[in-house]
Amino acid sequence: MKAMPKAMVVLIVLLSLLSLLPPKAYGEAKVNRIAITVWEMKWEKDANRISPQDVIRQGGWEPIQALEPVTAKPQDATGAWIKIDLPEIADRSGIYIKKLYGQNVQVYLKSELIYENKRSYRYDDYRLLLPLNAGDSGNSILIHTDTTMKSLGISDEVVIGDYQELTSSFFKVDILDIVLGSSFLFVSVVMLACSFFLSRQLLPAWYSLSTVIISIGCFIIIYSPFMYTYYGGYGAAYIFFFDMAMVIFTPALTYYFECMFGCGPYGIIRKFRKVQMFYSAISVVSILSYHLYPDVFYPFYHIFTATLLGLSLIIQFVLIVGMTIVYVVKGNKDAVIISTGFTMFAVLTVSDLLFYYSRDGQYTLYLWKWGVVAFIFSLIVLLGKRFTQNHEQIVRYSKELEMYNYQLQRSEKMEVISQLAASVAHEVRNPLQVTRGFLQLLNSSNQNVKEKSYLKLAIEELDRAATIITNYLTFAKPQLEQVNRLDLAEELSHVEGILIPLANLQGGKIEINVPANLYVYGNSSKLKQAIINLIKNSIESLRGNGRIHLWAYEKKGEIIIHIRDNGEGMEENMLKRLGEPYFSNKTKGTGLGLMVTFRIIELMDGKLEFRSEKGVGTEAIIRFPAAAAQ
Repeated sequence: MKAMPKAMVVLIVLLSLLSLLPPKAYGEAKVNRIAITVWEMKWEKDANRISPQDVIRQGGWEPIQALEPVTAKPQDATGAWIKIDLPEIADRSGIYIKKLYGQNVQVYLKSELIYENKRSYRYDDYRLLLPLNAGDSGNSILIHTDTTMKSLGISDEVVIGDYQELTSSFFKVDILDIVLGSSFLFVSVVMLACSFFLSRQLLPAWYSLSTVIISIGCFIIIYSPFMYTYYGGYGAAYIFFFDMAMVIFTPALTYYFECMFGCGPYGIIRKFRKVQMFYSAISVVSILSYHLYPDVFYPFYHIFTATLLGLSLIIQFVLIVGMTIVYVVKGNKDAVIISTGFTMFAVLTVSDLLFYYSRDGQYTLYLWKWGVVAFIFSLIVLLGKRFTQNHEQIVRYSKELEMYNYQLQRSEKMEVISQLAASVAHEVRNPLQVTRGFLQLLNSSNQNVKEKSYLKLAIEELDRAATIITNYLTFAKPQLEQVNRLDLAEELSHVEGILIPLANLQGGKIEINVPANLYVYGNSSKLKQAIINLIKNSIESLRGNGRIHLWAYEKKGEIIIHIRDNGEGMEENMLKRLGEPYFSNKTKGTGLGLMVTFRIIELMDGKLEFRSEKGVGTEAIIRFPAAAAQ
């Protein structure tokens, strides 16, 4: 699942870059094209429409410039006539009208109807391409258009050129919107299919983002004139789905933000999202009512899907951008990602809305599409980053759980040993001491060399048993008798004096490098016991002329002690078992000495870990909290 957001990002970026390429990048030729920048127009104020010939004879035409087009319909007008004079043209030519406003359009050439389209739904954007030939030179094209909406007329230059070349331009100008919108729909479908493999805690953000991407895909496809030009018979359905996508988009976007950053101070994000959901429910009712009874419910529908919706979007964008800025100031790295993309989207969309309302609806929204690309990119990157964080968190939790299980098992074993030590050690220790005393007496009075050797062996074994019992008692008494501030250099110098003779007997060498002013809190005798146990283990692992190096230093509030030898070393499976009861790689070892060492270090709030490689050596690392120098 980690690779999925990356794949989505790559797909959207490629398709978005494709959509930004100009038409000429696809091989569009502009040779022998004529741009008509002046045409004539007059408003139709009589419901009884007259013939094209009578329209021309009546006069009253006003010249219109392409740079200053007139598209705002007067209140008393029902329609408009537009007259375009054709220059000298060649055969197989065409006339390309890039943008024509109107619901019902008829086009006449030589008083003959050559094109007609009527729309019963409220969409007034036309893009026309009509064939011409040389015989049409010098004639006029008459366009009649009427609408119940506010815009009427031509708002861009008219182009005359080779029909085949214009067809390529005519087709490609909107197809990229379809590709971009379809890519968003495809990504959302893939996300929904992948949701079956996600954990519950990730589903809310995943579903809300999928809903946002579906809505945006619908916006781009349905808002494009492509669908109405080639499949205009389904225009009412397009308008319905566009409106539904819009009322779903707003609460889904707010909910996604809530999933990523929380409900905000005083729950403002959550409260606003609930208001949006209530508003969306009313908007759905208005949309359904309008499509069932358009003449009756249009005012109600227009208020909720245009006026109030635009206001709601502006409030939403201002709120989310403001909250992301707050989170960025607080150092939230996720907020930096979403604020960059969302700010671009919000600024361009709000600019579109302001232009739309300032021009009284005489404006085509187009800036928002370029903000969408950056916005969706930031949303997917943010969700992908959250997946990565969750994956890392799961790995970390798994490791911690493994460590806790190990500590639990170890503590249970320690508890068993402690109970056994408390109940048995004292009872066994006294008879052993009595027996050892009598054996010493017999050994001093006996003159038989062979018997004396037997008695000496018996005393040594009793001493070993007493040592084991002493180790057991360490677990029966886990508290440190006395805790002091210890000078580590001084303590380890005593250890060095004790163990150097033992190391020399084994043919090894001990090197201790501990700087002054390293202090820890603990018990002096217990600390020495733990260090001695570790160094004795290193001495016993040496092979001939071995070397043991002990050094210490302070780092980030910790005193760290390293004890490294170049002895036999251990394999990975043996390292994991160090500190377990009765586990030892020595012939007569019980594992209790290392258990004691672990326990002492734990009582001093320290940590002990081992690193080893078979045939290379072993390193013990002890970490204690540093005590401040006085």
